[in-house]
Amino acid sequence: MSKLNLEGLSQIAGFVGVALVDGDSGMAMATLGGGSLNLEVASAGNSDVLRSKRRVAEQLALDDAIEDILISLGKQYHIIRPLESNSALFLYVVLDRARANLAMARHELKNFERTLDFS
Repeated sequence: MSKLNLEGLSQIAGFVGVALVDGDSGMAMATLGGGSLNLEVASAGNSDVLRSKRRVAEQLALDDAIEDILISLGKQYHIIRPLESNSALFLYVVLDRARANLAMARHELKNFERTLDFS
């Protein structure tokens, strides 16, 4: 994973931090930023959130895939975005709500996935 680079996401308006997470183990494979937010702990917890939502979608027999999960806090947005190229992995992004443009952030996350290189 030597070519894995999350720097491009730091340009998203309101960027606080990002983690690329293995959804099966909850382990953060790479992180950037975060400030006082422990991205490793958040990664593990959000793996549970994603697994739970997938389980509910399966129980409801939804014929669809999760594009992203948005958690809106008073001061932050937390976005959980499973990768289209590898559903076992997801991006977890934290944005400062006062400075973020949520629609643009979601668009930029989708575009960013195309730049990931796991070779």
